[in-house]
Amino acid sequence: MQPVKIVIRDIPSSPALEDHIRKKAEKLTHYYNHINSCQVVIDVPQKHKRQGKLFNVRIDLTVPGKELIVNRKLDEDVYIAVRDAFAALLRQLENYSRKRRGDVKTHENGNHGYISKIFSHDGYGFIQGIDGNEYYFSVTNMSPTQFEKLTIGDSVQFFSVTADDGFHAHHVTIERKYAGSDAQH
Repeated sequence: MQPVKIVIRDIPSSPALEDHIRKKAEKLTHYYNHINSCQVVIDVPQKHKRQGKLFNVRIDLTVPGKELIVNRKLDEDVYIAVRDAFAALLRQLENYSRKRRGDVKTHENGNHGYISKIFSHDGYGFIQGIDGNEYYFSVTNMSPTQFEKLTIGDSVQFFSVTADDGFHAHHVTIERKYAGSDAQH
């Protein structure tokens, strides 16, 4: 990484502050080592008599094909404002790095179905999936308060798992209550 350009306005500069900023910038290379440039600007945009000085930190970081910017990290302590600004920039840099590597989170699509059998006292039931399969689930596959509210016909969403003894439903959530469910309680 090229040297960090530091601009400090409206406050006296100190070697300790500049050293602190350089160390924070150097840590960014641990997360992504193709940083082209980094500029940090610290100023006091407004001077309120009631609040005291609020330090603003702006960081402009260029990486191949992108410019990452953090602005308006205000705090009464300049070191905390710098810390917060670099933390926000680090999150952006990690996301950028993940995308460059091709690491993309994939989310499973949930299945849909309805409650076909429920054994409340024993803590389990069955879901008839829209795919035609029947899925076993238990109270441990959903919150106990939701399990107590279940009735036959309730529409649910779930994630399916194939087990030795058939299909199981995990992370079961109620989509909507069956219109006639209140009469069955």
